[in-house]
Amino acid sequence: MKMNQKIEKHYNVVIVGNGVAGCFTALHLPKDYKILMITKSDLEESDSFLAQGGICVLRDDDDYDLYFEDTMRAGHYENRKESVDIMIRSSRDIINELIDYGVDFYRDKEGNLRYTREGAHSANRILYHEDITGREITSKLLAQVQKLPNVTLMDHTTMIDILVRDNTCDGLLIQTKDGDRVPVFCDHVMWACGGIGGIYENSTNFPHLTGDALGLSLRHGVKLEHVNYVQIHPTTLYNTKKERRFLISESVRGEGAHLYDKNGNRFADELLPRDVLSKKIQDQMKKDGTSHVWLDMTCITEVDIRERFPNIIAHCMEEGIDPTKEWLPVVPAQHYFMGGVWVDKYSHTTMKHLYAAGETACNGVHGANRLASNSLPFT
Repeated sequence: MKMNQKIEKHYNVVIVGNGVAGCFTALHLPKDYKILMITKSDLEESDSFLAQGGICVLRDDDDYDLYFEDTMRAGHYENRKESVDIMIRSSRDIINELIDYGVDFYRDKEGNLRYTREGAHSANRILYHEDITGREITSKLLAQVQKLPNVTLMDHTTMIDILVRDNTCDGLLIQTKDGDRVPVFCDHVMWACGGIGGIYENSTNFPHLTGDALGLSLRHGVKLEHVNYVQIHPTTLYNTKKERRFLISESVRGEGAHLYDKNGNRFADELLPRDVLSKKIQDQMKKDGTSHVWLDMTCITEVDIRERFPNIIAHCMEEGIDPTKEWLPVVPAQHYFMGGVWVDKYSHTTMKHLYAAGETACNGVHGANRLASNSLPFT
């Protein structure tokens, strides 16, 4: 891989974004393709790095119907059934491929993969690496991409526009870290540039993720779908600072943490789908006249929370809260975008030679609400 080399006039493929979707694309393109990958910020500032909980996988054939129904029910049955089927049936192959790339999922003492559970799942089917699964997966994929001699990666490089002729994408207009605006021509463009969290005051996303692909779609007539489908995560660490909200993973509740109102009473099933639980929390805050509710990790008994959630524990300690002894103040915040640039099952948009994947795309797998840990397996 070439980092920040001189831009060439033509590439086979330009990939916008270097998260899981962008890296997975690069790794599956022909090795004789000349590829340019650009990212708007630092290499590690994609939301893929932030995913805490895990990645879903079909346990066995007997789990198919339950997994399918869990995904459909969480999505309020607005999911594209074909997309859900593709995600579930391909998930085991994806996991095996990730392991081949060096991803280290948690295993028991016998060396078997350990599965956990999160909200709205009827079975344990989520693989994880501590509480930094996204960082583990994305860093390993990025490391593999960096080995490719046919890939040039440019950080702090922004997509300004796409070059369009007769509903055909011929390339991009980009701005380099030096401020130069340069046209780049290519055979194909892949949008894998994340979601829209940067336009929200309270979000778990990086602030530079501002829906750039959506704006360009509106400008050039590329079809969008369900742009009002925005997921609010029920539990982010409350503070008064104006900064990215720190996520308290759904896995915490999956392992047995409780939610309390201001009087220390439980008020909801902690494993409800995210949209339902977020509404329950918001209603409780309004009823109590408070700016947050409480999350209790001290009641988790099946695992050692210091080992299971080391990074969450460390961050809370930095904020002056000891989760092994104290309840955490939590509040809902914008988290994930289920809508986006419409794509078919092959990631084609409605513009020729323009593709989209990951959170940028709407392939219909999530419907109106994403099932926990269903973002990483279908990019």
